[in-house]
Amino acid sequence: MRKKLFIPGPTEVAPDVLQKMATPMIGHRSKDASNLQREITEKLRKVMYTQNPILLSTTSGSGLMEGSIRSLTAKRAVVFSVGAFGDRWFKMAEANGVPADKHSAELGKPTTPEVVDQYLSTGKYDVFTITHNETSTGIMHDLQPFAELKKKYPDVYWLVDTVSSLSGVKIDVDALGIDVCITSTQKALALPPGMSIASVTMRSLEHAKTVKNRGLYLDLVDLYSYIEKKDHQYPSTPSLSHMFALNYQLDRILAEGLDNRYKRHFEMAEYTRAWAKKYFALFPVEKFSSQTLTTITNTRNISVGDLNSALGKVGLQISNGYGDLKEKTFRIAHMGELTMSDIQEVTSAIEKILQLK
Repeated sequence: MRKKLFIPGPTEVAPDVLQKMATPMIGHRSKDASNLQREITEKLRKVMYTQNPILLSTTSGSGLMEGSIRSLTAKRAVVFSVGAFGDRWFKMAEANGVPADKHSAELGKPTTPEVVDQYLSTGKYDVFTITHNETSTGIMHDLQPFAELKKKYPDVYWLVDTVSSLSGVKIDVDALGIDVCITSTQKALALPPGMSIASVTMRSLEHAKTVKNRGLYLDLVDLYSYIEKKDHQYPSTPSLSHMFALNYQLDRILAEGLDNRYKRHFEMAEYTRAWAKKYFALFPVEKFSSQTLTTITNTRNISVGDLNSALGKVGLQISNGYGDLKEKTFRIAHMGELTMSDIQEVTSAIEKILQLK
C-alpha cells in the first residue's frame, strides 16, 4: 500500500510533476538545456525574492551547505545550531578543515540575535550560519532580527539553511540581505529528492575567490563562472530529470500564488499545533514553532513506532523523533502539496488508533 507522507522529506509529489521526471533526455550542452536552466533561474528568483545568481547542484541540500561553508570561509565560521542539521553544518566544516566554532541552543529553543552578536563582535569570524527551519526540533526562526544585526558586520557573510521552509513561508532573500540561501527539492517545493538550490550574492562570490581550498564539485565560484561563460550550463552533468520537474513545479507554485501558498501552510500549521496542544504538547517554544512541520512531545508515552505501523495499515506515515528525540517526540509535516483535509485525515486517524478523547 502506498503511504501518504507526513514526514519531513521526501514529501508528497503531485502525479503530473512525477511524470515530468520521465521527460526524454536532451543534450546537457544543448541550447535546449540552457533555455531550461535559464527558465528555472528566472522562476526561482521570483520564489526567493532575489535578483542574485541562482546555483543548482545534483546533491541533497547538504551539498550546497557544505559547498558554501567551504567556499566562503577565509578566516573562521561560526555555526549556530538548534538541532541536528545545524550540527551537520559544523561537522561539514570540520571534515573539510574549515576553521569553525559552534554554538548550540537548548533543544526546542531558538538561536537569539544577542548570542550571534556576542560571537560576531569578537571580529574572529567572516561567516555565520543560521538554520531557518530545524526539522528535528520544529524550530523556525524569524530571520528579520538577524538581518538587522548583520548590518553591524558588513564584512561577515550570512549563510541560511532554508532547506525545509522555502516556498512554505516567505523568505525575502534580497530584503533580508542573505548572502547564501540554500534549499532543496524534496521538502516544501514538493519534488523528488536529489537537487539543491542556492541564491548567492555577488559579494559572496568575490569574497570566495580569496579562499584557496574551495573543493571542486561544490565550488560556488566555479559553478557560477561556468554558468556565466557557458550560458546557463554546469561544469558537471546535471540531473535533467529534476530540472524538467522543477521547471514545471515552479509554474504550479507561481500559479497557486505565493501568498496563497504561505496562507495554506500557515493554516495547516495552526491546526496541527492546536491539535498537538489538545492531546500532547508542543516540543519547541511556541513562538518559534515551524510553519512546515510540528514536533510534538510524547507526553502520553505511546510507542511512536507502533503508532506509525498502525497508520501504515491505513496508508499514512508520520515521523518519529530525530536522533536522541526518538520516541520522546514525533513529527507531523504539513508542507508542499499537503492540504488542510490531509492534515485532518492524519490527525483523525491518530485519534482513532490511540482512542484519544
